[in-house]
Amino acid sequence: MPAVSRSLGPLRHQGFRLLTGGQLASNLGDAFYAVALPWYVLAHHDGALLLGSVLAAYGIPRTVLLAAGGHASDRWRPWTVMMVADTLRAVAAAALAAAAFAGPANPHLLVAIAAVLGAGEGLFLPGAFAIVPSLLPDEDLQAGNALTEGSTQLAALVGPAAGGVAVAVLGAAPAFAVDAASFVVSAVTLAGVRLAQRPEGAPIPSEPEPARAEVPTLRHLLASERVLQVLLGVAVAANLGSGGVSEVALPALAHGPFHAGAGGYGALIAALGGGALLGTIVAAQGRRARRPAIVASIAFLAEAGFLAAVPYLGGTLPAAALVIFGALNGFGNVVMITVFQRWAPTELMGRLMGLLVLAAFGAFPLSVILGGLVVHSLGPAAFFPLAAAVLAAAVLAGLCQHTWRTFGATDRGDRLSPPCAQAADHLPPPVLAPEEVP
Repeated sequence: MPAVSRSLGPLRHQGFRLLTGGQLASNLGDAFYAVALPWYVLAHHDGALLLGSVLAAYGIPRTVLLAAGGHASDRWRPWTVMMVADTLRAVAAAALAAAAFAGPANPHLLVAIAAVLGAGEGLFLPGAFAIVPSLLPDEDLQAGNALTEGSTQLAALVGPAAGGVAVAVLGAAPAFAVDAASFVVSAVTLAGVRLAQRPEGAPIPSEPEPARAEVPTLRHLLASERVLQVLLGVAVAANLGSGGVSEVALPALAHGPFHAGAGGYGALIAALGGGALLGTIVAAQGRRARRPAIVASIAFLAEAGFLAAVPYLGGTLPAAALVIFGALNGFGNVVMITVFQRWAPTELMGRLMGLLVLAAFGAFPLSVILGGLVVHSLGPAAFFPLAAAVLAAAVLAGLCQHTWRTFGATDRGDRLSPPCAQAADHLPPPVLAPEEVP
């Protein structure tokens, strides 16, 4: 019971409760969209080419606007930017539903709508990571990150099945309409978060107070903070294999050597998602580690071992390996995200989160291309140990750095790393912990 109480403790805060409920609804809507989009687009006579164009139109503005989303989050507060982004995406998804009701896919309209949806997510994502520390006390931060990540994993497990039934029975248009409605729900809950953060009787602030001159700039942190440089480098390197595994090698493995069919591939995806959900639950119940970066690194190294073994196991063992892989990844990500949030100056939280998400997402196109080349030349099995080796090498490189090993350590005497220590007396506590996201 104490562990359960600790993991659910963040829900006693109204703002976080609203955030979690709204994001669960939005993630479920996204699952409907993910099923409906290829179903709708592939009915077009050039469906495969159009689908690739639509996905590119979505991905490019999303990546480009991550930095802008982080800056906007710091300038106008995370919940405001997220609310605007969700309103924009609700309009775009509603337009997509109307287009699907009207008839076959219109390439130009689909590309334009996808670009708006991608731009909205690019603006949204940095705030989604930056908002949690502003809604919770420090002792609830790791459990709060685990709950938000867990709700995403839960939606990823439940949503595609429900979306598949909806598309099969009703068609793509109602599924797009559900996605639009989910953005509306999210925007409304974010408006509630904004009100919940306002002291009773106080006016709603239009923007945060200007950052104090003593707070280091983003450029200064990038130039002087070794741990930030290492973290961004590890994030890029560790994600070089992730997209290729999930989008290329795993479906090719299920279709080819495993002869698993669509149902078997779905089971492998479910195993991965279920493991990630399990890892977030464990992270929510865990106490703050003395050396959190080392704990997370051990999880990532073990994760690499299970990833490498997946194509060489028989029977149900590949699914079991993916469950463990997902659990270790989910646990390690929650720990590192929490450490990073505790470290980042409040005034730069959105920009730093945008930079970290960009480091992870920016590796995706290269990972997919690399995965395609390796799978085409050597087969799908070869990519798993390659991706695992890249992940392990990135984490080991981080562990070779003293700043990484001591990142977030609870027994360190200094609250800030030396380049920022002179500004410590001017920052609102706790800017950095006294103690990720690859």
